[in-house]
Amino acid sequence: MPNDATLPLEADLSLVERQASALEASGQAENINDMQPMADTGLAHHHVWLHRGAVDWVARLPKQSQMGLDPRANLAYQAACFERAGASGHAPSLHGVLPPSEVLPRGGLLVSAIHGRPARLPEDLTAIAEALASIHLQEVPPGEQRPPLLAPPDPWKSMVEEVMAQAAFLDAANLDPAARQRIRDELAALPEALPGGRLNEPRLISFDAHPGNFLITDSGLAVLVDLEKCRYGLPGFDLAHASLYTSTTWDLASHAELTADAVVGFYHHWQAALGIHGETAALLACRRAMWLWSLTWCAKWRASQLLERDASSRGEDWSAELSDDALVAHVRDRVDHYLSTATIEHVQREFRTLEKALTD
Repeated sequence: MPNDATLPLEADLSLVERQASALEASGQAENINDMQPMADTGLAHHHVWLHRGAVDWVARLPKQSQMGLDPRANLAYQAACFERAGASGHAPSLHGVLPPSEVLPRGGLLVSAIHGRPARLPEDLTAIAEALASIHLQEVPPGEQRPPLLAPPDPWKSMVEEVMAQAAFLDAANLDPAARQRIRDELAALPEALPGGRLNEPRLISFDAHPGNFLITDSGLAVLVDLEKCRYGLPGFDLAHASLYTSTTWDLASHAELTADAVVGFYHHWQAALGIHGETAALLACRRAMWLWSLTWCAKWRASQLLERDASSRGEDWSAELSDDALVAHVRDRVDHYLSTATIEHVQREFRTLEKALTD
């Protein structure tokens, strides 16, 4: 995470004090010269920059578990994400775990700090494609060694079930009737299965590969810094999440609306890196499913963010009380935009254009 994302120490002294106490209690405070809370830019974690001389760390302190896990299971899951994706050279290294405690009820992870800038699109799409390809090329372990990461026997079926579960929030999200009907029509059109091919084979994927989660180093390397939802699934989900309109316009620092040519070039670069050509139908199906996952997540957030925070600090919690007002306002703006009829129609038109371009 970049230094320019840090805030003055006074901005959140209690967070730093709790972090310092947890480091001391776990015996991991050695060589730490200073700590600075970082800007609140995500709904799932607070971050603290730990200055350690030549090699800085970042403490990732969960606000909640997007996987719905208890604190210890959540830390174990995230640690596995960093360990396995880190082998690609495109993710921070894991240095330690802060167990749940009175001062940090959800604990935390200590990972390498990445000195880099936010992704700039479309120029950094090639670097992002290479980073994702490196993660997707990691060896997939035997079935019994895949936990704690999710490893559904049928990744496509599992994704459709996850989307449909989130779609239960559509009625409570106060959508425009036309928008709600378009989403329901798209859900009904999802295929029961994908055509056979190499893209049906499970691989290590991020499942949170939107451009705002990448930093670009001085050497041009793309590093995926937010890893908590990795699983053994279909790489098409990552490609979609990195290039969908609902992803590239989410984060202020990397905000961009990609042309169809840029998206096609991104897909082709990834395919070349993996030596996979064709299989367009599977890629397009994964793209549509990831978009619907994002839309139904938006409905879920809109229906859940007014709830009070979970005082027990366990599992999933989308309460707006956990984040800065500015962040909540930004998320609300994006959610409203993506769930609007006009934006849904825009993405549907883009799908038709990409389907022709990728098939040609």
